[in-house]
Amino acid sequence: MPRVTPSEELNTLAVLITNAAPAGIGSDALLHQLGNAYQRRTLQRRLAQLVDQQRIEVRGEGRATRYYPRSQPVESAHPAATSPVATTADYVPTSAEGAEIRAAISQPRHLRKPVGYQLDFLSQYHPNHTAYLPSGLREQLHTLGRSPADQTPAGTFAKDILNRLLIDLSWASSHLEGNTYSRLDTERLIEFGQAAEGKNALETQMILNHKQAIEYLVLQPEHAQVRTDTLIALHAFLSDGLMADPTAVGRIRRRAVEIGGSVYLPIALPQRLEELFGIVTQMAAEITDPFEQAFFLMVHLPYLQPFEDVNKRVSRLAANIPFIRHNLCPLSFIDVPQQAYVDAMLGVYELNRVDLLRDVFVWAYERSCQQYVAVKQNLVPPDIFRLRHRQALAEVIAAIVRQGDAPTQEAVKRRMPASVAVADQEHFVQLALAEFGALHAGNAVRFGIRPLEFGEWEQRYRDDATDMNA
Repeated sequence: MPRVTPSEELNTLAVLITNAAPAGIGSDALLHQLGNAYQRRTLQRRLAQLVDQQRIEVRGEGRATRYYPRSQPVESAHPAATSPVATTADYVPTSAEGAEIRAAISQPRHLRKPVGYQLDFLSQYHPNHTAYLPSGLREQLHTLGRSPADQTPAGTFAKDILNRLLIDLSWASSHLEGNTYSRLDTERLIEFGQAAEGKNALETQMILNHKQAIEYLVLQPEHAQVRTDTLIALHAFLSDGLMADPTAVGRIRRRAVEIGGSVYLPIALPQRLEELFGIVTQMAAEITDPFEQAFFLMVHLPYLQPFEDVNKRVSRLAANIPFIRHNLCPLSFIDVPQQAYVDAMLGVYELNRVDLLRDVFVWAYERSCQQYVAVKQNLVPPDIFRLRHRQALAEVIAAIVRQGDAPTQEAVKRRMPASVAVADQEHFVQLALAEFGALHAGNAVRFGIRPLEFGEWEQRYRDDATDMNA
């Protein structure tokens, strides 16, 4: 008969985990605090018991697995499988099939059958013949995600909204891994380099890693390709400074891994893993529909677990590759409930069922499009001429202000830079005059003009105009 774990031991662990909130705590830190009184396997069994008792919850995967006190009461019942659509306040609208998955993976861990990687789950999928997303649903998503930049070069729309996307996707994807940065904290970090006070350095690193990975895809559209080197590069960016073994950054794993809170055991053999990584990538690359391609990557990259850690983060950014290439609204994962996403991935891992993840994917994409609808409507094509003559324009405007001249055609022509071609000079003059029409103390700094300089020029120009009209 197996020995019953004394309740005092479980209580001690529960207290340590509660004291570590809200940042959570990993197994290495727990072992250290316990004075190495436990073997690692013994500690894992104790933690599994606490999870089964629903006293704690587990987030993350591999070496990033962290334990947290249960944040809310457990629901007494799950949506009925026969219900057409079910939802809760902190979940997503759930199909009947999704509800079945949710109920199945919510059973205590010891009641769920351990499973390994099922090759049939992959081999039964045939690109452009099999579809996880029904055709009608894909059509709806295409209509929803179409952008004003759909006839422009690949990556144009993502570039147009890059500043917003960097913040939204970095924050939301990190939040799904238990990162406690707020969206405002994330904005300050990305825009001003200000790390949030009281936050773990690893959380800051996770946000910055997302920023670099997103820029890698968006700023150089040739990188936005479903290829093995692209996926490995994404892992290198996203895992930088976060791996216990630095050599595992940007490399297919060489050891077995476990997934916290799951009975799924991924493939351990490195050679087999590398082979399947190539197959998964090739199959994804063959899929022509961008939404089906994105969803396939969200399913099969985490399921394969090609890296020691950071697999789901890689899949979420990889899912955006087809949206970048086709100038569709990106998938930012904004406001996605963490528990819904975790449950959906467990459904893939343990049951090879995608229905709940599809519910999350569709809800998340609709939410992302809602976030960017105003951005899409207000996009203004960049003024290439102004961009090309930006420096010359600044020099002319600054010179006129500092010398106290009136903003006239003659004043601009006298200072016409040699870099402006003859054919462009008239356009340049009109552009300069338009800039003067919108110039004020608050924006004059764009041209290197100090507020005091602008104030003196404005007063002099106003006085001269008064004298002429007297």
